[in-house]
Amino acid sequence: MNCTTADARQTTVGEVEFPFPFPPYPIQEDFMQNLYSTLQDGKVGIFESPTGTGKSLSLICGALTWLRDFEEQQRKELDSLIQENSDINSSSADVNQKTQSEVKSQPEWLFEFDSKKSKIEEEERLKAKRELLKRRETKLRELKSKAKSKKRKLVSRENFSKPSPDSREDAEVEINPPGDGKVEDDDEILVADYTSDQETEDGGSDEEEGKVNTDELTKVYYCSRTHSQLSQFVHEVRKSPFGGEVRLTNLGSRQTLCINPTVRKLKSLTLINDRCLDMQRNKTVPKKSEEDSGTAKRRRATSTSCPYYNQARLEEFKDKLAMEPLDIEQLVDSGKEIKACPYYGTRHAVPFSQIVVLPYNILLHKSTREACGIKLDGNIVIIDEAHNLLETISSVHSVEVSGRQVNKAFSQLGQYMHRYKSRLKAKNLMYIKQILQVLTAFIGALGSKPASTPATNQEAKPGSSTTLLTINDFLFEAKLDNINFFKLQRYCQRSKISHKLNGFVEKKMDSEVKLVGDIKESSQAMGMSNFLKQIKEQQLQKGLKNEKNIKDEAGGSSCESMEASSPLMHIQSFLQALTNADRDGRVVIYKKELLSQASMKFLLLNPAVHFDEVVTKARSVVIAGGTMQPLDEFKHQLFSCTSTSPDRILEFSCGHVIPPDHLLPICLSHGPSGRQMEFTFQSRNKPETLDELGRILVNLSTIIPAGLVCFFPSYEYADNVFSYWGKTGVLSRLEKKKAIFQEPKKATQVEQVLGSFASVIKKTNSASKPLGTQNGAILFCVVGGKMSEGINFSDDMGRCVIMVGLPYANIQSPELKEKMDYLNATMPLIQGRTAGQVHYENMCMKAVNQSIGRAIRHKDDYATIVLVDHRYGRPSVQTKLPGWIYKQLHTTEKFGKAFALIRQFFVSKRP
Repeated sequence: MNCTTADARQTTVGEVEFPFPFPPYPIQEDFMQNLYSTLQDGKVGIFESPTGTGKSLSLICGALTWLRDFEEQQRKELDSLIQENSDINSSSADVNQKTQSEVKSQPEWLFEFDSKKSKIEEEERLKAKRELLKRRETKLRELKSKAKSKKRKLVSRENFSKPSPDSREDAEVEINPPGDGKVEDDDEILVADYTSDQETEDGGSDEEEGKVNTDELTKVYYCSRTHSQLSQFVHEVRKSPFGGEVRLTNLGSRQTLCINPTVRKLKSLTLINDRCLDMQRNKTVPKKSEEDSGTAKRRRATSTSCPYYNQARLEEFKDKLAMEPLDIEQLVDSGKEIKACPYYGTRHAVPFSQIVVLPYNILLHKSTREACGIKLDGNIVIIDEAHNLLETISSVHSVEVSGRQVNKAFSQLGQYMHRYKSRLKAKNLMYIKQILQVLTAFIGALGSKPASTPATNQEAKPGSSTTLLTINDFLFEAKLDNINFFKLQRYCQRSKISHKLNGFVEKKMDSEVKLVGDIKESSQAMGMSNFLKQIKEQQLQKGLKNEKNIKDEAGGSSCESMEASSPLMHIQSFLQALTNADRDGRVVIYKKELLSQASMKFLLLNPAVHFDEVVTKARSVVIAGGTMQPLDEFKHQLFSCTSTSPDRILEFSCGHVIPPDHLLPICLSHGPSGRQMEFTFQSRNKPETLDELGRILVNLSTIIPAGLVCFFPSYEYADNVFSYWGKTGVLSRLEKKKAIFQEPKKATQVEQVLGSFASVIKKTNSASKPLGTQNGAILFCVVGGKMSEGINFSDDMGRCVIMVGLPYANIQSPELKEKMDYLNATMPLIQGRTAGQVHYENMCMKAVNQSIGRAIRHKDDYATIVLVDHRYGRPSVQTKLPGWIYKQLHTTEKFGKAFALIRQFFVSKRP
């Protein structure tokens, strides 16, 4: 991999030359040097570099420089080993080093043969590896040459636009869903025969068909939180000196990459995955003919395969990825152009790639990681935006199911078993009955009884309560301790019972598969046989309709009805969490007065358990973020279950690139009338506190130009403040200073609000106006909301960020209390304080740091940060702020002094 960008600069740091598109900042040079050392020495690096300091570009140039040097070193070592083996084979002196006693016991020619054979095999293996590298480099050069000379013609475009008879049959089947309502057409939704021999085999994942094998090429796996952040990284790679040479693959979900219209219309990710996998399996299903049926000519295919899953076009798609890095949108566009599936195309490109870009959940979830062909052994893992890594791991492995889902799964599976009871083998019937037994127990644990519909809002036990249990206690209380959940989970995976049930519900629609709402007795009281008997009676009374009439009545296969058909998939995820959990997991049961409102959740308390494999297998792991403080607790929790020694962990933190006079952080402990500002839960809603906060904002709006962003601790508190200010006239006074915007609760409205906010600022802000008449706009946001992360309030959009109070979480939350109790029991004291209390405070400060970091976005930016609460004056709070903010923090008890500092700050910045 060579650097070919024309304007690339070589920056020498120590003994390493780093290609960089412009002269780097000193902190970027330090960043790249420490990153290079971390990768070279196989360490775990924790890197903190504030947003706006070029962190992404430093990661790219540092990591790819190391990868370039490492690949070159591998080539030299490979050539050296091959030469060494050749010299040894040509020398007769080293053929046999056996002792005389050995020679006497066995023939000398046998030792000579074994020695030569092993050396020849090793030499052939090394030569094959070198040849593989050479072929890949040659192919890449050929692709680049063809791309530059002319636009390549798309493979088989004419064949795709003029489908063959077989493909026309497939298209017909796709438009008209298969099946005529006859029993013979139900083969596809029947579970296959299941024998006890299969129970000893490892169960594959749902995506087993799509697995690909990686090779020995060293890769960099780059992870971030959202697809938009990954797209930004891809754009940075393209602009970097390595953009013309690096082979990059961007992985995503089927929901984001699928281009099949009939699959994309399914709104549920679970249903999209299921339909896609069915299409891959159906690719090899033999078609039925007239002779097979012996009756009138029937539909020639029971289902359709995906026309975009074509090996020739997938190869072309993979070649395109080798030529240039593409983001998610470009992958989809290229897939549509080539008529190749971007989802499987990107997965096939993984073995050939040098950088694999992927979301958190793919890396952190083992089964998903393996299904995508991600092998960590000897490779590099970079986790960006890692400030919430602990919470992300816990979220990925925590599963919640509602009482409505459990109840629907019970009703649907019961009807499935009743309809196909005579056609199911004994083993299948045994496991289906076990699943029904588990579902019955789950409904009982939620305080209700099965065989009722959520639509009837069946009552659970009186009152609401929350219970936290260990896994063993939960299974014991639910009377499920006699069931082998590992075998049951393996059966669910191998038989794909949830997919079969989903197909059953979708095919039969609402005419047959109904939640049993008019059964007055529960199955516990009447027994399973009587329960199924009532189902049969209901179906006979209603009468069966053929699928065409069903579809006509339903107006087509609506997404809503299909969404309602997948509850067993959620139950299977819950079972998987129980079987894969360690002793530190908990089951949280939320009982409500209505079953439809009740739920169960598996709660992961120790995320380090699932991160251990990543740290152990990867050559090096880099955890990077704009704000990683507070760091001590992060290290304690993340590496508590790993064998990582403290010597393997490297920490790097740098300041910001802005000059010191471009930032003014202030701790404001008192308002204009001298009232102490305290936003504890007990005092934050007092009229005096809200009046004083209003006076602070009105005064600051007078002197702060352009955009002002104000963060509240929660949506509920923001609504209370707005309601009070509307009655007292504060909002009217603010509107005279600035246009008012409020963060929307719907994610789809965020872009619209931000666009309007920026537009008003651009129109009304003018440097020629006196400071007292400056306008602009004020945006009210919520800590942890949609605008506290990933949104850039750069330049005039965020000249001031105001943080109202300390956003502590609700300490009465059962999940939080359990987490704190767990930390207190398993972690040592931290500076004389319990680990649970430190965790509680750190959650608050991490949220604060993310919110106030929205203001400064580049080296020429400037802003002031106002922390409104006297508790920000405490040293224990201030030391948990980012270092570049803490070092310049002004603490004052007089509002007048703070007002003067802010006024002077913006006067000095006026052109």
